Amino acid sequence: MAGLYIHIPFCRSRCIYCGFYSTTALGLRQDYVDALCREIELKASPSPINTIYLGGGTPSQLSIPQLHQLFDSIYIYNNVSPEAEVTIEANPDDISAEFAAELQQLPITRVSMGAQTFNDRRLHFLRRRHTAAQVTEAVNRLRSSGIHNISIDLMYGFPSETPEEWEADTTQALALGVEHISTYCLTIEKGTPLHRLLQEGRISETDEETERRMYYTLIDRLEAAGYEHYEISNFAKPGFRSRHNSSYWNLTPYIGLGAAAHSFDGHNCRRWNIADIRQYIKGIENGQPNFEQELLDENTRYNDMLTVTLRTNEGLDLNKLSDYYSDYCLREAKHYIEDGLLRLRNGHLSLTKAGLFVSDMIISSLMYI
Repeated sequence: MAGLYIHIPFCRSRCIYCGFYSTTALGLRQDYVDALCREIELKASPSPINTIYLGGGTPSQLSIPQLHQLFDSIYIYNNVSPEAEVTIEANPDDISAEFAAELQQLPITRVSMGAQTFNDRRLHFLRRRHTAAQVTEAVNRLRSSGIHNISIDLMYGFPSETPEEWEADTTQALALGVEHISTYCLTIEKGTPLHRLLQEGRISETDEETERRMYYTLIDRLEAAGYEHYEISNFAKPGFRSRHNSSYWNLTPYIGLGAAAHSFDGHNCRRWNIADIRQYIKGIENGQPNFEQELLDENTRYNDMLTVTLRTNEGLDLNKLSDYYSDYCLREAKHYIEDGLLRLRNGHLSLTKAGLFVSDMIISSLMYI
């Protein structure tokens, strides 16, 4: 089975930390949806679709009629499993009572919201449009509309954030009782307003030891509350892992639709659409989609498998590697195993709790250069 990812790049305003492709040109929404429907037809999947994910940007900036148009095309041109997980990303302030009620008429089974923090002062600093209270309101409205698979995103490591403030955020997140929580340490991306503030000396980065303390506080508190830490940044109640994102970490084929969206055939080819909404629309209208692609050699396939599978608690299945790459990986991993940062168990290489925080360093050092 395959996954379907649809990129909705529209945002009413941009957050100061965001490095994803997005646009505030809301007047292009209908033209973009029309182009998406044409691309859906062009890329109709021969394999059954097991997951659908509308990401962004802010997919909840589309109107309900536009979402109906989009899903009608998806289901006309693809064989979507009756048990498919169908996720839409949303901003809490977009989940009005009317919007939540209308979701019942769509095949959406899961909603992922960017809460980020429950500190209103920090939300304002980030240029988020919602308040902490609106996150709770949105969760309650979604529950009332029949959505019982809700995920929220949280961030930590903000400039001047204290461990006590982060603990308060985790307390409020747990009080919501959502099924899934994704957490990310704030990364200051070049070219973002946040990066400019850093360059101007108006903010400073959180030190690594504080970030480490915050991360392990998060793990301990969520695991104690019954969440499974199944991927470096993701926690789920039993039975509520993100099936779509898990397909990325398991190297399952997926089809990406929309500006800047990526696709993977599960074997040898990655493909990505142009990260320009007007050029994307123009290409689709002319029947000549603007995209680039990469054919993967054996070294890249090994690196890709290493990068995504080591993020999960199951880890890298060495039996899926050739003897050459398996031997290479174990040689490079030997000192991490001895230092307690990696474990080898039943043919699987995985990060220990001590290795999670330095996972980027470990994974990059195991790559085949």
